[in-house]
Amino acid sequence: MIANSNLISIDSQIRFRTPCISGTRIAVSDVLRWLASGMTHAEILKDFPQLTEQAIFTALAFSANRESMILTILT
Repeated sequence: MIANSNLISIDSQIRFRTPCISGTRIAVSDVLRWLASGMTHAEILKDFPQLTEQAIFTALAFSANRESMILTILT
């Protein structure tokens, strides 16, 4: 599944410019925390039906890309 950057939005009116899944108030960091706590994709999708499998993968890809950009800037 290919991550879709259109699924991430940053809006000054929503969660203080925290990157969120477009059309929701669910932050990328929320998704990452749920995954890190051991929640499965199926559990996340059940608890948050406004999300999609693609949104979860996009959150992961966004975070990985952001991390690599930070590492590039620091080196």
